[in-house]
Amino acid sequence: MPARKYKKGTRKLSIPYLFAGFLFIGLAFVFSLHVLSDRMEPKRDANEPMSHEQFIEYLAPHAKELQQGYGVLPSIILGQAILESNWGESTLASEYNNLFGIKAYGNQSKVTLETKEYVNEEWITIQGDFRVYQSWQESMDDHTQLFVQGTTWNPSLYEQVLTAANYREAAQALQDAGYATDPGYAQKIINVIETYHLDQYDHP
Repeated sequence: MPARKYKKGTRKLSIPYLFAGFLFIGLAFVFSLHVLSDRMEPKRDANEPMSHEQFIEYLAPHAKELQQGYGVLPSIILGQAILESNWGESTLASEYNNLFGIKAYGNQSKVTLETKEYVNEEWITIQGDFRVYQSWQESMDDHTQLFVQGTTWNPSLYEQVLTAANYREAAQALQDAGYATDPGYAQKIINVIETYHLDQYDHP
């Protein structure tokens, strides 16, 4: 007996239903991007203190992104952030989002605070103008751009920080370039990196 052929019915999808479907898909896509963005840049409660582990975990993903984009070692970013901001608890970091003690010049948004400088083989307290940022991530971006662009008087000032083969060379390059007046600055960064194994973030 020959097989019986059935004629498939066709249904026309009305325009309103079609539009609603596309709208739903679009909203779902936007929502998924929003969720992904939240995961990539975790929220931070400025009033809630972080443990040392939480501080590192919060900054590490963006430090890796900056390494991929510009070549700066995440261990140097994290080590300096820890040393300069006292784990994000300094006034400059907690209230003004400046993790690295970056100075302000000209019309840049700034705050004036006391700071210690090592001058003529002794520590003195002075008033310094420091950059104000909207977030820690913005502070990290500006910190990396300082390495990339240098200063107005020496665009290649921090070039060796970017080309260093490892964190020890990069830390010494920072001190040689005069990032800080502390004569033991490079060794302090190295100690922080090795104590908390921050070089694990330097590898892809």
